[in-house]
Amino acid sequence: MFKKKQNDIIYKLISSSKNRLSIFRKIPANNQGFILLTLSKKFQREIIGKLKNNEISKFITYLDPDETANLLQNMDFSRRKKIIKTLTRSIKEKVEFLLRFNPKTAAGMMSLNYIEVNKNISFEEVLEATQKHEKVTGKFPAMFAVENGFLVGELPAHTMLSVRKNEKIGKYLKKVLHIRYDQDENEVINTFKKHPHNKVVVLDESDSIMGVIYSDDVLRLSEKGSGRSLRGFAGVREEEHVFDSMFTKVRNRYKWLILNLGTAFLAAGVVSLFQETISAFILLAIYMPIIAGMGGNAGTQTLAVVVRGIALKEIDLKTGKKVILNETLAGGVNGLINGILVAVIAVLLNKTPLFGLIVGLAMVINLVIAGMFGTLIPLIMKRLGKDPASSATIFITTTTDVFGFFVFLGLATIIL
Repeated sequence: MFKKKQNDIIYKLISSSKNRLSIFRKIPANNQGFILLTLSKKFQREIIGKLKNNEISKFITYLDPDETANLLQNMDFSRRKKIIKTLTRSIKEKVEFLLRFNPKTAAGMMSLNYIEVNKNISFEEVLEATQKHEKVTGKFPAMFAVENGFLVGELPAHTMLSVRKNEKIGKYLKKVLHIRYDQDENEVINTFKKHPHNKVVVLDESDSIMGVIYSDDVLRLSEKGSGRSLRGFAGVREEEHVFDSMFTKVRNRYKWLILNLGTAFLAAGVVSLFQETISAFILLAIYMPIIAGMGGNAGTQTLAVVVRGIALKEIDLKTGKKVILNETLAGGVNGLINGILVAVIAVLLNKTPLFGLIVGLAMVINLVIAGMFGTLIPLIMKRLGKDPASSATIFITTTTDVFGFFVFLGLATIIL
């Protein structure tokens, strides 16, 4: 019931541009910060920019230091400083500490909801430390054991239920995944993907504990990343939202559409070279969209796989030779399968074996091209510092259209 009510509030905030601030102010202060954190950075900045400092100070008292730091990053330094002054001393120190780091690094993503204990202490001493932490923060902490300042392992919470208070914690410790504080958010996500855990310890340059990253936070970040990739594939900016005005949508998309228009004219220019051939064999016009469309689909399939590999840092332009070869060969085999099918259909429908041969060959060649350029183009875009998800699709579609038409119509001109 609470979740449904929260979703209704979020929907109203997103969809009501004129009443957004008044809707937000009606939310109880103890929920305002949590609702705000579920919104995109764009909406966070908009709402925070219109709120008074005392309003912000009121709702951030209900947030963890890492959540507070995330929201304060949306405002200028002078205003941030004024709000931080209103925090209690312990919270203020933690927030200031977290704000020192780039939000797109492990240190910028970490939480301070943990305690650090010596590996030789008893469970009774650990219990006292957890109760002290819980009294201050309202949350049960992760428990990490150290020896001479270095991480030894994690003490799972469930062990505290079935042991004697005077028993030492050493033999109950478990290995825990750790990561350097300066690793970027993609490396953090990849660490969780490759080694599924519910938490990762963040270490500084001297391998001392700085904080902890929980899987829930990484999951939310990963989902946002997926959303960005999907928007990129469609040529839609990250800042654009489904409820944005018509003018905002036009401003965010028109450049991509103009670029698409230019590439469409390029493909049309190739077709114009073969006007006489098309005039003599009208059947060509029927099969042209099939050849080009299949090439575009195959290229997009390859692109999806390669972009995922790039995101996971599995491949780059230097190490991508094997991937390019495999995808090209896969394109050839898929082209052969689909080429035979389309050739048979063309022969049965049009009673022209030679025409079926042309259609089949064009299909094979275009899917080979799709496999090769579907791999090569995103790798090149990544090397040039461009987002391969958002920039590569246009060039791959253009390549398969241009080469597809050229090969198909060229073969028809030579053979027919």
